[in-house]
Amino acid sequence: MFEALFQTFEEPESGVALTARLSAFREELARRNLTGFVIPRADQQQNEYVPPSEERLAWLTGFTGSAGQAIVLAHEAAVFVDGRYTLQAAKQVDGRAWSIEPLADPPPESWLKKHLTAGDRLGFDPWLHTSAAAERLAAACTKAGAELVAVESNPLDSVWTERPPPPLAPVTVHPPRYSGETEAEKLIRIRMEIANLGADALVLSDSHAVAWAFNIRGADVSHTPLPLSYALVPKDGRAIIFIDSRKLSNSTRDHLERSADVEEPTALAPKLTELAQRGASIALDSASAADALSRLIAGAGGKPVRGNDPVGLLKAIKNATEIEGARAAHRRDAVALARFLAWINREGPSGALTEIDAVEALESFRRDTGALKDVSFPTIAGTGPNGAIVHYRVTRKTNRRISPGDLLLIDSGAQYEDGTTDVTRTIAIGEPNAEMIDRFTRVLRGHIAIARAVFPDGTTGAQIDALARQFLWQAGVDFEHGTGHGVGSYLSVHEGPARISKLGTTPLRRGMILSNEPGYYKADAYGIRIENLELVVGAEIAGAEKPMNAFEALTLAPIDRRLIEPKVLAATELSWLNDYHARVRQDVRPHVDEATKVWLDAATAPLQ
Repeated sequence: MFEALFQTFEEPESGVALTARLSAFREELARRNLTGFVIPRADQQQNEYVPPSEERLAWLTGFTGSAGQAIVLAHEAAVFVDGRYTLQAAKQVDGRAWSIEPLADPPPESWLKKHLTAGDRLGFDPWLHTSAAAERLAAACTKAGAELVAVESNPLDSVWTERPPPPLAPVTVHPPRYSGETEAEKLIRIRMEIANLGADALVLSDSHAVAWAFNIRGADVSHTPLPLSYALVPKDGRAIIFIDSRKLSNSTRDHLERSADVEEPTALAPKLTELAQRGASIALDSASAADALSRLIAGAGGKPVRGNDPVGLLKAIKNATEIEGARAAHRRDAVALARFLAWINREGPSGALTEIDAVEALESFRRDTGALKDVSFPTIAGTGPNGAIVHYRVTRKTNRRISPGDLLLIDSGAQYEDGTTDVTRTIAIGEPNAEMIDRFTRVLRGHIAIARAVFPDGTTGAQIDALARQFLWQAGVDFEHGTGHGVGSYLSVHEGPARISKLGTTPLRRGMILSNEPGYYKADAYGIRIENLELVVGAEIAGAEKPMNAFEALTLAPIDRRLIEPKVLAATELSWLNDYHARVRQDVRPHVDEATKVWLDAATAPLQ
């Protein structure tokens, strides 16, 4: 129906067909005198999306989720996944070869304590684990009388004979009209943070941090414009970027060399060794720095200083140019969304469309903007019971027909050079039932509570998370994911350090962009989620005794009126909804065709 550019719907390899790989891997472990091995779903920088050459967990087990781990021992093997992926893992992994275990409660270390025996040698690749993760593995081994062994080369790579080559996508410059700040200005701020840490240098092990600091973008991983790279920023002296030179044009290299020396990735270890041999204190990001880096620095006589990467917070607080870019990106995205929502409203009740049709159509409407660089993540389009799977990804095998009486949950986003979008709408196909309306209205009231929140400086996401859940709690229900995550500026759609969740301990600061996405999921029936991106802005309150903040909605898309029970809404909630819809109508209507205008007028009409 529509030609999709950035997403595919093929079923990944899975199940029994992969079991021969496990046997070959065990033979390789035996050759290396290892009893077992730990395979995380990770690359060297702990990226959310990893290139095909780093998909070791998927290659060995068949599990393709974004969070997981496997442990292979001589006679047992387990795949560890969190609650989002339990159903998916059961379908993708051969249950006769692997047990499927929880990733967090209890953690994999508990499984190790039960299955390791004295004298066992458990291998791990120190380039694929953080130091904290390695320490947890070491503690589990010690309790079992076993030994944790850091390998020099990954044994899985020895049996993965058809492993794809590393990515070599071209690096591009992210110019000042989008970045709003030069590399020189950013490096001044970064060096101030290094001084505050009492360190001599900082390793940027997170490619997002390198991309932001040096105003570059790339395409080494799916859906995030990342050039995989490292950087070393000394407190004094010239920074060094470690990146494969084959990705650099002459003009891009000239851009980088204005503020840094450019070296191949293989030069990182020698440069760190040289610095460490002088007794330097070198700051490392606890969340993304490989344990191998800490080992290298300490082994050469330096002091690894683990903590939060200060660039994460600098990057999360958008400057005026990035904020205006985000607003422009969302206005552009809103036109595509309006066209899609009008189309699905017109065609959905026929019963002729499928989930894949919806995904392809939405991407096509975004492509019509002429500015789409990529989707910001694979679109989640779940109708009926598939909507209750929080991180559902449609394949040709699972593709479900959209039918009258269904709720269609569609969560999608776009990458534009001036901003990253992420939006979820739940759409009634035909007439919704009373329970659907009740649950949707409760989710909407939680969404509005976050959108209308006013909070003082220093407030964290954990302190406001309950606002989104209160009306669901009153009915004895809840949702199991966080209420919101940070979003980058033409970077990752999931950006730290701030988030709105029970675990969100970073204060929300003006200029941050976060999602507001409460939901409700009835297993085997339907799912509901309403998501806007919100910008943290200052709030003017007469007589306020401290600086106050609020949210500005960036997303501009109608919320399905057919799923709302207006009699339940408080006057302030009804006013917010009508004001929001009036703004959507004003900003979007001039840019859509006549048929979409007619739909938009009805979809944004005031509720009484």
